[in-house]
Amino acid sequence: MAAVQLGRSDCPINLTVEVLGDKWSLIVLRDIMFANRRYFRELLDQSEEGIASNVLSTRLQQLTEHGLLTRAPDPSHRQKVLYSLTEPAIQLVPLLVQLGVWGSKHTSANPGISRKFVALNRSGPDAWNRLMDSLRSEHLS
Repeated sequence: MAAVQLGRSDCPINLTVEVLGDKWSLIVLRDIMFANRRYFRELLDQSEEGIASNVLSTRLQQLTEHGLLTRAPDPSHRQKVLYSLTEPAIQLVPLLVQLGVWGSKHTSANPGISRKFVALNRSGPDAWNRLMDSLRSEHLS
């Protein structure tokens, strides 16, 4: 897959922020990755943050254009679209775990949700790799 060419600079942190740095992209990826919400309606109705339908639609389109998601017709229902993580998105697991840990330490995050990220972080890279392998099996097959 070709790298996404963006604008401001070729610094890898800048380029990553240009892809993931808006208010909703990481939340959408989190919901697909950790809550297995793979349909538009699930992402819309079950997100705790209350994303608007037009914003969700735009984010799903952008994440697909950037190669982080794929979309395919649901074989069980012709009018539904199933979103799947791509390998580059799955490789974000360690980053999302670290964001969760940081938020657990430095914000007023929900203790129940925080415990999950702290435990996953304590389990280390082997646990992250198992999670990524599970996601690959579910999303890339």
